[in-house]
Amino acid sequence: MLRWLFNLWPTFRFAGVRVRAIATDFTAATVELRLGLLNRNYVGTAFGGTLYGMTDPFYMLLMMRQLGPGYVVWDRAGAVRYLAPGKGVITAKFVLPADEVARVRGLLGDSGKFDQSYTVDLHDAANQLIAQVEKTLYIRKLT
Repeated sequence: MLRWLFNLWPTFRFAGVRVRAIATDFTAATVELRLGLLNRNYVGTAFGGTLYGMTDPFYMLLMMRQLGPGYVVWDRAGAVRYLAPGKGVITAKFVLPADEVARVRGLLGDSGKFDQSYTVDLHDAANQLIAQVEKTLYIRKLT
């Protein structure tokens, strides 16, 4: 259901972004960008902002859903490193294993809040690395 809602969201829909999968336990998600007329730049490759935008909510979403109620999770910062022109179909695979979320819970027990960064790689259909996006999450335990 959530995947379907993301795919109807105008921000993704008109940018050519499609959510292909979200694991039922929220440990992973796969997002795809198909290069088209509305998301290509002057030289015929994917807009950098669209590449970044396709990654925007996913680590936050995966963390929020795995932690459950009693926690606040926000995107605090993001950075993108462009490595090659984005052409064709570009895929981002987000992985947030349950043991990582357990580690985060343990760290929150000591300080109550902290920032944690995760990196996702964007690949084209030939598996060439197009970009790397680092997302920093603010995570806080509610009292």
